[in-house]
Amino acid sequence: MDLGISGKRAVVCASSKGLGRGCAEALAAAGVRLVMNARGAEALEVAAQAIRDAHGVEVETVVADITTEDGRRQVLDVAGDVDILVNNAGGPPPGMWTDWSRDDFIAALDANMLSPIAMMQTLIPGMSNRGWGRVVNITSQAVRAPIPVLGLSNTARTGLTGFVAGTARQVAETGVTINNLLPGIHATDRAVSLDDGVAKKDGISMEEARRRREATIPVRRYGTAAEFGATCAFLCSVHAGFIVGQNILHDGGGVNLTM
Repeated sequence: MDLGISGKRAVVCASSKGLGRGCAEALAAAGVRLVMNARGAEALEVAAQAIRDAHGVEVETVVADITTEDGRRQVLDVAGDVDILVNNAGGPPPGMWTDWSRDDFIAALDANMLSPIAMMQTLIPGMSNRGWGRVVNITSQAVRAPIPVLGLSNTARTGLTGFVAGTARQVAETGVTINNLLPGIHATDRAVSLDDGVAKKDGISMEEARRRREATIPVRRYGTAAEFGATCAFLCSVHAGFIVGQNILHDGGGVNLTM
């Protein structure tokens, strides 16, 4: 399927690896010019060059922490007029509700709610003026079914979901769509970290921790970054203009909901 976005320009945050890279790869395959961002210079440039070589698109890189005001400024200075924004940032650490201080919550809100909101507030006006734009926020299945040990993520990402629910309806008439893409467990560093925590807590191997988690997913496996990226690219396509303010689960059926 031709996604109709060849030549468009996208910012993909935290895209040197994992789900962010999957999104960058899929957009590049559709002919989109990229601004890729990550904190690690070496991993970012390796990913960017691989995408240039594979897809022949223009890729600019910005080494910065997107969760900070200075980091966002660096990305936006390079980005210019952007048609597509993919917001992404790593999730806060797991723990128990008794573990977290106010500072922990503020850090989670900065990373997973206020940073993507700031990027949207800066870039959507230009999209609206030009009459077309796409925003995809990578959040989590936890906004539909909270995960007890991920209380910081539950809190911050649910706040972002509320912001999007209202804002998406306000800007849709200008040709801009905003949607959230909610991953379950994918074969990324985040899954390794979570499996490692279970392995240490329960005194089992990493392989057993993964097998246990896979057994809770109806498809009996972890998702891939490529699958996730393809879904993101479709939401950014010309075919997705009637999808507005949605929270789309990408979790192998792991969250059991009727709506």
